[in-house]
Amino acid sequence: MAWDLSSERPIYIQLVERITRQIASGAYKPGDRFPSVRELALEAAVNPNTMQRAMAALEADGLLITSRTAGRTVTEDMALIESVKKEIAVSEYNSFYRSMKELGYSDDEIVRFVRETKPESEKGGRS
Repeated sequence: MAWDLSSERPIYIQLVERITRQIASGAYKPGDRFPSVRELALEAAVNPNTMQRAMAALEADGLLITSRTAGRTVTEDMALIESVKKEIAVSEYNSFYRSMKELGYSDDEIVRFVRETKPESEKGGRS
């Protein structure tokens, strides 16, 4: 199944973001062998050159390690993975907070909303 990518932003950036989230969430474990460029390009339905560009960015960020004999693996640097995970979480939180403030919620109302509102995925609905 093709990944849900938007034509509004560069594809390779969206690939980097998606794979980064997969690493941060543990979908790809530290030290795991990473799929080949061709495999991922096929899965994402993108040009292999675009996927290669994304992989190069992930290597530059330190999330992927390339070895001549083992191919690419996910970094085993847990501090880096935790740092990236927190960075994503803070970005998501800031976006949510700004949106709630734009809707007129006070800080106390935002806290109450978070405590009382069950996410759709936990209600048995679509996520």
